[in-house]
Amino acid sequence: MAIFDIPTIDVSSLMLREEDEDGRRKAMEQIEEACVNCGFFQIENHGIPLELLSRAMDLYKTFFACSDEDKLLVSPKPGGTVPPAGYLKSPQHSDEKNEHLLILNASSGVNKNPPQFKQVLEEVISHFTKLGMLLESMISECLGLPHNTLAKFNDDRSWDFLIGLHYFPATEAEDNGKSAHEDGNCITFVYQDEVGGLQVQKDGQWIPIAPSKDKLVANIGDVIQVLSNNKFKSATHRVVRPKGKSRYSCAFFYNLQGDKWVEPLPQFTKEIGESAKYKGFFYKEYVQLRARKWTHPPSRPEDLIHITHYSISN
Repeated sequence: MAIFDIPTIDVSSLMLREEDEDGRRKAMEQIEEACVNCGFFQIENHGIPLELLSRAMDLYKTFFACSDEDKLLVSPKPGGTVPPAGYLKSPQHSDEKNEHLLILNASSGVNKNPPQFKQVLEEVISHFTKLGMLLESMISECLGLPHNTLAKFNDDRSWDFLIGLHYFPATEAEDNGKSAHEDGNCITFVYQDEVGGLQVQKDGQWIPIAPSKDKLVANIGDVIQVLSNNKFKSATHRVVRPKGKSRYSCAFFYNLQGDKWVEPLPQFTKEIGESAKYKGFFYKEYVQLRARKWTHPPSRPEDLIHITHYSISN
């Protein structure tokens, strides 16, 4: 039995105009503890209308129920963005067994069918962007940095994206979903349906995150781990598909602009006499390496690119 629970953090005190110092201090302490221990937590009272999230999930389900011919109308264009915007199905020889619709910049890759799809998803993106900016400022303060440090570093929202995922039911011969991985971005928000299946790894155990219609799952990604020189953790997680049931989820990836140079901040290296644990890289370089799994899937899971690709042996 798991001995570790994913913390649930009430962020309402961080969103109110009126001062709530006790609530704010408690939320900040919980965020910092979660980022140090596992990089994963749930958020309640997040300010995104539940009816909007429910509507988005219903529209995703309607889209994925369309014919392959209709879905392929919004397939990624050759030479397009990285990661590719539009509809994609996992390769036949992949163990992920899902299909997804990825939306960039609140406009690309959105089908006109079902009706109101574009309008609803643009509204969802707007809410997630605001929540990402809020949480980013909180993480900055939790790291002991001025609250706007990360905001100034990450001031271009053009690489953010929203993705709707449909995981196919597992068969008797398989029970896997998305392989164990870490997110390569700054912050990820996930809204999962009642089927659940999302798990985070902690101390060698896989901890299931129970689905909740009024909570979001949040986790920090590799960029925050590198900038903090490993003070905050990018959590390893996976999705396990149940037998006989489809799973749907919606995820928002709060990213960096591709030309940003990423390396441990001086506040966590030379200013405190610590050696950098990562060599620097351009964010788009890392994204491109990770995206190769779609065009050139590795034959072995251990050949997938992780942030350890840039690790420095001290």
